[in-house]
This record gives sequence, C-alpha cells and structure tokens, in this order.
Amino acid sequence: MSRLEELIQQLCPDGVEYKYLGDVCSYATERIDAAEVNADNYVGVENLLPDKQGKTVASYVPSDGRWIHFRKDDILIGNIRPYLKKIWLATHDGGTNGDVLVIQIKNKNILRPQFLYYILSSDSFFNYDMQNVKGAKMPRGDKSAVLRYSIPLPPLPVQQEIVRILDSFTELTAELTAELTAELTARKKQYAYYRDELFRTAKDASVHYLNEISDNCDNQRRPVTSGNRIAGKYPYYGASGIVDYVDDYIFDGDYLLISEDGANLLARSTPIAFSIAGKNWVNNHAHVLHFDTYDTRRYVEIYLNSIDLSSYITGGAQPKLNQKNLNKIPIPLPSPDEQHRIVSILDRFDALCNDLTSGLPAEIAARKKQYEYYRDKLLSFKVKT
Repeated sequence: MSRLEELIQQLCPDGVEYKYLGDVCSYATERIDAAEVNADNYVGVENLLPDKQGKTVASYVPSDGRWIHFRKDDILIGNIRPYLKKIWLATHDGGTNGDVLVIQIKNKNILRPQFLYYILSSDSFFNYDMQNVKGAKMPRGDKSAVLRYSIPLPPLPVQQEIVRILDSFTELTAELTAELTAELTARKKQYAYYRDELFRTAKDASVHYLNEISDNCDNQRRPVTSGNRIAGKYPYYGASGIVDYVDDYIFDGDYLLISEDGANLLARSTPIAFSIAGKNWVNNHAHVLHFDTYDTRRYVEIYLNSIDLSSYITGGAQPKLNQKNLNKIPIPLPSPDEQHRIVSILDRFDALCNDLTSGLPAEIAARKKQYEYYRDKLLSFKVKT
C-alpha cells in the first residue's frame, strides 16, 4: 500500500467532502498603485503563457491608476479565451488587471495553494470554464460560474502527499524534456559543423549560378486567392511550404522551391529552400527550379539554407528575393560524384536529426498524457455522503 493510500485509509476512508470553489475561495479585491508594479511583478493576460506554462516578464506595465493586488500563493487565471489554459501559482506579490482572475484561498488550514493549483490546471476545469463562456469572437470566462466549480477537500496530509507526487512527476518530465532538447541541439550543431566542413573541402568545386544549372519555372506559377480555391488533394505551396490543398495541379515532378518574399527570408525560422515532389500547385511567393539530378538539387537546397542571403534581399517591410538577385548567388558546385558523396552523408545525418525532431514532441506529448492521467486519478475522490 502506498503512502497516499495509507493516508486516505486512515483519514478519509468514507470519501471526501466536495465544495464549490466560492465556498473556500474568493476573488482578490485589494488594489495596488501603478507606482508599485514593474515588469517582474505585473501580470497581464498577455504575459500569462498558454497551456499552463506559467508567466513571462511583462512587455507592458501601467504607469498610472490602481490595479488588482495579488499575493504570493494566489492563483491567477487568464479570463480571455479560457481555451488557452493560462494559469499561474503566484510566487510573489504583484498587480494585475481585470482580464485576469485572482483566486485567493480563504483558509489555508483546509486548502493548500499547490493542491488547488493542480485542480484548477486540469483540463476538467478549463473545459468547464469554456462551457460557461460569454461572447463568441473573444470568449470570456463567467466569473460567477468559476466560483461554482466543485472541488474536493481531502485532509491536509492527503493534499500534501498528492502535491509531493505531482511535483516529483512534473520535475521528472521537465528533466526528460531538457535532456531530449539538449540532445537535439547537439545533433543540429554537429550536423552544421560537418555540413560546413564538407562544403569547404569539396573537391574540384567551381562557381556556378542557378540559371546555369537549373530551369526556372516561375512563369508557370499561378496564384489563387483563398476565396477562389477549390478544396482538393493537391498541395498548394507558398513561400514557406504548404498553405492549402486544391483540386488541380500545375507541376508534376521534383522541384526546388525558394522563398521569393516574406519575413522568413531574413528570420530564417524555417528553410527558405525546400524540395517538393509529385503533383502540386505553387503560387507566386516561391521560385520554382527544376534540376537534372537529385544530387544537384539537394546539394543546392542544403547550401542555400546554410548561407547568409541578406545581401541579395531587397525591401524593408516586405523582404524580397527577386529572380535577378537569385541568379546572382554563387554556388560552389563540385563534380557529380562529389555531389553524390556529400549529399549521401548529409542525408543520413539529416535523417538522424529528423528522427529526434519528430520523436521529441511525441515523447513529450506521451509524458504529458501520462501526467494528466495520473493527476486526474489522484484528484478524484469518492464523495462523502
């Protein structure tokens, strides 16, 4: 028998009492002057993080007025769009606004803040909150309905043991996520090092330009506004990848797309060059290049994604890589055999990184589901009659 089972058997064998949240908690009513808040202790709904990730430093701090005063161990919940699941257990005093619910426990001798936090961070609570929202375009939680949410009140030792278990599980999950993320970062750095070395030491490389080694198919592109697209099975590509699926296609084969415009040309948060295959439609936000061989196309794709292209990009608010500048980019291209050797090595390395990249979210999601399952089990009690 576990320690928790022993405590339940000793202290509440016949079940536990359930209370409305409003019976044991209330909303904060104290006020704090704007002069007393700063980026660290002001918490607006915009700096509460989605999916129960706590809070970040405020990007906006009020300069005047009086604001809701929260205290350490209060629970703050974003009341706009409850489906975003914004919640934070306060670690210090501070101020907030009316878009954030500040829940204060009336008597901590019967209800511990950490225990209540685990109850209110459950999907069950947020689903209940969403069922009672007001407004469609920007739904808000119903403050009265929130206080009618039913919560269990087991004895304090039971609450404390549940908090200990869930804290440990949370810590283990965080450690695993950090380890997997660090491994992925290391793999990517290793890949970048070998990629750059392979390009630098490529044998018999000579400079070529894209209009010399590929066919530009830009004149075949046709943009279609979203309202005029007919849904279908063929991918509709834009500057950074698939943006829709349509009922017809323009291209059929293997091509390299290169972003023509958009902020990503400078931000590089996603690859600006990417290969596509099969039947597809491409709009006028991506250049379309056709190569004679897989190795040359893939070599150029990897190379373009590895270099700084800012000197070829024009425009400020709307960065653009036009075809003229695209054809000015020098490509140090080795012999076909050397291209094949380098591409084969990098493809194998890329597969290892992609396996980890795809596996990481899946592993984190599995851990999250496991955690939520055990949390819901731990927070479910027989109702005392």
